[in-house]
Amino acid sequence: MSHELATFTGWAATAPGAPLERHSYDPGPLGAEEVEVAVEYCGICHSDQSMIDNEWGNARYPFIPGHEVVGTIVRVGEQARGLKLGQRVGIGWYKGSCMHCGSCMEGSHNLCRTVKPTIVGSHGGFADRLRAHWAWAVPLPAGLDPALVGPLFCAGSTVFSPLLEFDIKPTDRVGVVGIGGLGHLALRFLNAWGCEVTAFTSSLSKQAEAMSLGAHKVVASTDSKALKAIAGTLDFLLVTASADLDWNAMLATLRGKGRLHFVGIVPNAIPTHVFSLIPQQKSLSGSPVGSPSSMATMLEFCARHQILPQVEHFPMSQVNAALDHLRAGKARYRVVLDASR
Repeated sequence: MSHELATFTGWAATAPGAPLERHSYDPGPLGAEEVEVAVEYCGICHSDQSMIDNEWGNARYPFIPGHEVVGTIVRVGEQARGLKLGQRVGIGWYKGSCMHCGSCMEGSHNLCRTVKPTIVGSHGGFADRLRAHWAWAVPLPAGLDPALVGPLFCAGSTVFSPLLEFDIKPTDRVGVVGIGGLGHLALRFLNAWGCEVTAFTSSLSKQAEAMSLGAHKVVASTDSKALKAIAGTLDFLLVTASADLDWNAMLATLRGKGRLHFVGIVPNAIPTHVFSLIPQQKSLSGSPVGSPSSMATMLEFCARHQILPQVEHFPMSQVNAALDHLRAGKARYRVVLDASR
């Protein structure tokens, strides 16, 4: 099972917004603490699209995207721990961290100041192989379909980790803003968590779909009357959307000690006054993808409740068609590439 490839081959953009084309590169020697994974499936995330288009100004071309990787370990570095050849693992937005700073030592590897993104400064998983530090290659529990789990390693982890971080209780009333790639998983998680779940969407045509995903109520996120009607009722409001909304109206939906939490990248600054926060001790916060430990917890939870992303499959060889599908806003709700096709 352990065999070495002189070059890795994937699908790369050669310029901002360019169609992806076949590209091979020399990965260099395997690091002592790294594992090498033969890619079986890789999800497509909006962050891949942003990097292809160089929206954040940090893409280097040629550039191979892909950071929702599922595959099997084919090589193990001499100092890698806890993993073995043939084991199926997932790798998300990050693939390494320093392992010695305060954040890493307390288990918050995702907050390491030198954390290593999978597709920033290196090639990602739209390829035959990918390497990661052993701690960031998270084993899949039995009972989860490897063809579907890829998006859990980015979208899933991003919306699951706040449930742990902020000690969300089954008795809490929780709102989810945006019913897309992140939001549809948040609805499923929160329903299984035991919460009363309210979905906020700009399109009430998604009402039936939101209810089928786990929402108990659906509110139009742009309807000021509807927002006023639920003022002071929610304990936690998770923003997965990437659109500007009336954030003061959203804050007003929270009860005392409520929290408005962002995991979606909204375009503009959030205009609010401290008096929207202080009198009822409300909080405004944000978080990235979770730590390896929280990902492992999420996967156990998903296996127990059979929570999986709603995905559409494309062959890796049709990656450009898959990206066009995503760009057109047609993905319901995540796209996964099959590396074998």
